[in-house]
Amino acid sequence: GNGLKEVCNLLKIPPVLHVGSCVDNVRILVAVAALANELGVDMSDLPVAGAAPEWYSEKAVSIGSYMVGSGIFTVLGPMPPILGSKNVVQLLTSGLSEIVGATFAVEPDPEKAATLIIKHIEKKRKSLGLPYNELV
Repeated sequence: GNGLKEVCNLLKIPPVLHVGSCVDNVRILVAVAALANELGVDMSDLPVAGAAPEWYSEKAVSIGSYMVGSGIFTVLGPMPPILGSKNVVQLLTSGLSEIVGATFAVEPDPEKAATLIIKHIEKKRKSLGLPYNELV
């Protein structure tokens, strides 16, 4: 909201929280779960996203799977080695949405990846009745 925007502008920082290395993502999930519980919604309903723009080990994809499985939309930079199966690609990039409320997106271009995340956040804000920006 405007309060966070004002603080971020004052401190000249982006409205993004870094909570440590990829193995520290449980901190994000604890915070998201507490917020979802307080609001009485599912974690997948919240305006939250994960990103691994330059992952270099399978561990990052595994952690991303944990995030997606918890209902958090997650963007990967490089495509993971899953192209051998159209079914797996479809499941991870769209099919899981019906099951856990989240999917992976793969976008190596950082600006396009950021746009995907922003659109996701704005869509979730709109669904929750929070102020949002309409993006095209």
